[in-house]
Amino acid sequence: MNKAVSTSVVIVVAIALILVAVAGYYLATRAPIKVGTTTAPPSTISTVTQSTTTPVTTTTPVTTSKLPPGAKPLAYNPSTHTVYLYISTWDNATVYNFNGTSGGELHLYIPAGWTVDVVYTNYEPIDHNFIIVKNSTATPSCSIIPAKEILLFAGVTSSDYFDSGVSSGGSATGSITLSPGYYWFACGYEDHAESGMWGVIECSSSITQPYYEVTNEETEDEEEEQEE
Repeated sequence: MNKAVSTSVVIVVAIALILVAVAGYYLATRAPIKVGTTTAPPSTISTVTQSTTTPVTTTTPVTTSKLPPGAKPLAYNPSTHTVYLYISTWDNATVYNFNGTSGGELHLYIPAGWTVDVVYTNYEPIDHNFIIVKNSTATPSCSIIPAKEILLFAGVTSSDYFDSGVSSGGSATGSITLSPGYYWFACGYEDHAESGMWGVIECSSSITQPYYEVTNEETEDEEEEQEE
């Protein structure tokens, strides 16, 4: 029995030696395993260079016009010498108004030779229009302004300005180049100017920037009477 055990041990050892030899041969002769690699995309690097040069400040002379106290600039394009007048008749003021003013309270100051582009809008429920008139009298003194004295019609023509106009919510445009002098702007509809729907335009070569003023002549008159 001991002989049989010894034989079995020898066989097991022999098999083990054979397996070790085979494994060694396999490890010595097989191709090496390639290890996969992942290439990361190149990162973006922002380089900030600090300048050591002392900054140089250049000054360009700018000509500005000093407006009178209480005056406000009008919209304009200095390169084309164009003034933009946005005039409207409000529905929350007196019926006969331009931008809430009446009776000559609104004064416009325009440089001589400049083009005046008018956009007139009527928000009142009744028709109105916009005209520019030669200033032959201090205030409108007739129910219908003579057509020969009117230089610009907006929303109407020379044949219908006294009984026609821009309806509520509508707009009209017009353009004119004014020479030095005094003018009115008014509503040409019969009786409207006499009822207070007018203002004043002064055009002069001494005016370098378009602007406007609102004066309350009634208040000024009352103050003068109180002082007397």
